[in-house]
Amino acid sequence: MAMQRYMRPLSCAVGLALSLALSQGALAKNDDKLLKCDDTMKNEFRPDSLTTVLLVKAFKKGDALTLGTPNANTPIAGNDVCMVKLLVGPGNAGPVGAPSTSPGIGIEIWLPTPGNWNNRIHVAGGGGWAGGNQTSLTLLAGAGGGGGTTPAPSFIATVEGAVSANTDTGHSGPGGGSFAMNPDGSINTVLWNDFAQRGIHEMAVKSKAITKAYYGKTAKYVYWDGFSTGGRQGHKLAQLHPDDFDGILAGAPAFNWTRFITNELNPQIVYQRDLGGVPLTAGQLNLMGNAAINACDVVNGVHMGYIPDPSQCRYDPTLDANVLCTGPNTPANCVTPLQAQAMNKLWYGQTRDGSAPPPSADNSWSLHIGRGNHVWYGLTRGASFGGLGGSAAGVPAPFTISTDLVALELQNPTLATPSFINATGNGANGWKNLSYAQLANAADQGLILQSSFAHINTDDANLRPFRKSGGKMIMYHGLADVLIMPQGSINYYERVIRELDGLKDVQKFYRFFLVPGMAHGFSNGTTNPNANPPLPGSAGADGVADGTSQLYDSLTAWVERGVAPSRIDISTAASTAFPVVKSRPICAYPKKARYVSGDVNVASSYVCAGGHPDDDDDDDHGHGHDHDD
Repeated sequence: MAMQRYMRPLSCAVGLALSLALSQGALAKNDDKLLKCDDTMKNEFRPDSLTTVLLVKAFKKGDALTLGTPNANTPIAGNDVCMVKLLVGPGNAGPVGAPSTSPGIGIEIWLPTPGNWNNRIHVAGGGGWAGGNQTSLTLLAGAGGGGGTTPAPSFIATVEGAVSANTDTGHSGPGGGSFAMNPDGSINTVLWNDFAQRGIHEMAVKSKAITKAYYGKTAKYVYWDGFSTGGRQGHKLAQLHPDDFDGILAGAPAFNWTRFITNELNPQIVYQRDLGGVPLTAGQLNLMGNAAINACDVVNGVHMGYIPDPSQCRYDPTLDANVLCTGPNTPANCVTPLQAQAMNKLWYGQTRDGSAPPPSADNSWSLHIGRGNHVWYGLTRGASFGGLGGSAAGVPAPFTISTDLVALELQNPTLATPSFINATGNGANGWKNLSYAQLANAADQGLILQSSFAHINTDDANLRPFRKSGGKMIMYHGLADVLIMPQGSINYYERVIRELDGLKDVQKFYRFFLVPGMAHGFSNGTTNPNANPPLPGSAGADGVADGTSQLYDSLTAWVERGVAPSRIDISTAASTAFPVVKSRPICAYPKKARYVSGDVNVASSYVCAGGHPDDDDDDDHGHGHDHDD
């Protein structure tokens, strides 16, 4: 018996040693099967029959991130990294050189070394029509820095240490919207679908697959990070592919696509129909914008330089003698009463008959949009109109995404600017002849064609599947956005609240922050160059050692530690022009920053207050986050 007791632990030890040896051998064998950062990946990574590896390139720390000859502006690799270009078919067949002809979806993936990988995937969304150089063998699409709203994939991979990627969503470019029209003028439903949803979903699937094949294990957390089109893409993923990402950061989302983009042409139509084709000058736009700011920016008797809450601003230039040429003291860049009313129309947004009510009655902040005469919102008072209502040497300069879309909605390429290329006719600035009713018809057609456009509007309020998946999403939008109206984001969020089980339920997985004074990006969007509003910290510029942004850090804290953001304190960056740092809180919608006492330019002087009837409406004096139940 004693011998048996002695032999049993001995046999167990031998068995354990043998098991360890076998497992180590298996691990070594598995290591041999891991993807390597060289051309062997072209044969070894075959996740499906539609996917091809086009290019594999290793960069060492300090290398210039280029496939060609570097110059003074070429970004430098912050760490060793492996760049992989993928093509996912089938694409769209057609004549050589036609914008609608595509070999498939291009995806560029950046892989940190195994020792530097932080077990995350953190991909970057696109902008505009989202085309790119992802399939190019001579140009990189993802090389860049951490500035701006979304860091470049190369920066994410080498500084944060996460696997990153971006995609051309099925068409090279960047280019314009020509890809979405077939040579015969019909709708290119294949590339609309790749652009609307398939490209970003394939990027998620392939990024996960190559991560598993390269590191031998799956990512612990998977994040989407996008702004503008990237914000729309994040919402499309939550709506249609709710299991793709654990966390989604969606800035200034370009959802309500056909609604707001058709409306982006409205300022130029106002010029054509009401002002004889003569645009308001930059000086006139800025004069009226600054007058609106001066009327609506006061907190505790102090002018902030930007409007903290434009929903409460009802400034009317037709009643302001300080901007009218008929006033007692005619200012430089003064406007006629007709031009002042045109400005009201720009602020109000698109209507079916070109009219706009006085701002005292309706300042374009109603949740009830698209009913009756009002088609969509205008930019907020105090925001710059240089992008949508701008001109060059007195010649109207429309935002070309809007003219491209109107051409696609009405299936007439000549309505676009000459940058729109198609075999049935290139753009010929036909938009100039559109009436208000015809522009409204284009908006109507955009809704009718949603199935052909792969539901590009991305406005489905049913986020139950994303909630069920356990995902978390943060949406944010600048209140002085110069391209996408923040009222559209409020409208969508309110629809989600109504569709689901009220605000408390929605805020368990989806939170929304409005940023006063912020443009279409982390910059001053107002007509006042001295506004200097506090802004969220960008990657590499907010003092965070890992180079991640302030809002992304809020998202990862929510996903990984259950810390849900209710208040985020943001600040200005000290500079030669603006040496004094200002701060303020942004609050989870529907709460707003309410001044209590102290310096109006210090965040501690504010609480987050206000809300829905089903919200507890407790003022937030604390650290600005909740813990998940």
